[in-house]
Amino acid sequence: MKLQVAMDLLTIEDALTLAGQVAEYVDIIELGTPLIKAAGLAVVTAVKNAHPDKLVFADMKTMDAGELEADIAFKAGADLVSVLGTADDSTIAGAVKAAKAHNKGIVVDLIGVEDKVTRAKEARTLGAKFVEMHAGLDEQAKPGYDLTGLLRAGEEARVPFSVAGGVNLRTIEAVQRAGAEVAVVGGSIYSAADPAQAAKDLRDAIIGALELQRN
Repeated sequence: MKLQVAMDLLTIEDALTLAGQVAEYVDIIELGTPLIKAAGLAVVTAVKNAHPDKLVFADMKTMDAGELEADIAFKAGADLVSVLGTADDSTIAGAVKAAKAHNKGIVVDLIGVEDKVTRAKEARTLGAKFVEMHAGLDEQAKPGYDLTGLLRAGEEARVPFSVAGGVNLRTIEAVQRAGAEVAVVGGSIYSAADPAQAAKDLRDAIIGALELQRN
């Protein structure tokens, strides 16, 4: 399972600092939607130039003009670009067309989608590299939230998926058991007193769980 850091920061400088701290332990560096809106796609270029060996994920959350927006992000250096699962099929298909032209990938973000299982299968048919079982910050703030529903949807959909929404050191093993290809971790890394140590602990937990499964 890959580890993805979601950076919901607001400046290129902060993004480069955090990326430099955690790059050794993560596989995918996600530039969050607020960061891209605040700093522009220049942050994608800056992070990709600084860490060419990492997959850089531009969390565009595209809702329309899929081919155009994906093309812009890929040209800026993104390896992965997100499109909302609530978008029209043609929007997802357009983004996938751009991805194929650049030999990159589209991730369909299922935030706000009621029937995540069905939409996940549809997104995969449309050409998504994987789907993201995602609960946003606002949803996570509601009383009683946990990520069990996301894990259950991922297991049921039987397509490549990531999980975002409350993934931390306590829940990372359950995410791996559910069969996720990618664990997306935000605040547990970027809000930690020592982001590098937090990322290392998560990486070690993933490796440890994998070794247990093998034994």
